[in-house]
Amino acid sequence: MAKRPRGAVLSVPAELIERKIYLVRGYKIMLDTDLAVLYEVPTYRLNEAVKRHSKRFPEDFMFQLTREESRNLTSQNAMSSFGHGGRRTLPYAFTEHGVAMLSSVLRSERAVQVNIAIVRAFVKLREWIVTHKELALKMDELERTQKEQAAHIGNIYEVLEQLTSPAEVPPARRIGFVTEDA
Repeated sequence: MAKRPRGAVLSVPAELIERKIYLVRGYKIMLDTDLAVLYEVPTYRLNEAVKRHSKRFPEDFMFQLTREESRNLTSQNAMSSFGHGGRRTLPYAFTEHGVAMLSSVLRSERAVQVNIAIVRAFVKLREWIVTHKELALKMDELERTQKEQAAHIGNIYEVLEQLTSPAEVPPARRIGFVTEDA
């Protein structure tokens, strides 16, 4: 493979990275297999480098998926099945901080450039979530206002119904004595 000139900008489509970010255990993560593809290294080499520097990867930076989590991601994303010709170990998940730490472990120009692209994708995702939260709050306020107005309109409609409907006239009472025969 031809070597890129030093300082050359790496073209990694942001959409590709964004599709590889998953939500697991409340963390936005990327899997070791996806990262290895982006870094152009075998997955086992990426994991070897991480294990050599394990002190740099606490539980909130990287963790291994459970079988259930792996199965869920496999079914959702058409990943290689665990133990069926695919990988023999459970995948590792890297949080945004873990991905940032990878650049210090993988010491290549590509690793630096890919990390920059990934961190930008995480930032973009965070901004997108904030924007959507604001939009959701505005929609909730609009819905609440609409329900209040619908209740007021309902009350007005009832009053109009009462005003426009003819008054019920009670049946005329018979005058005189009431006998049992009548």
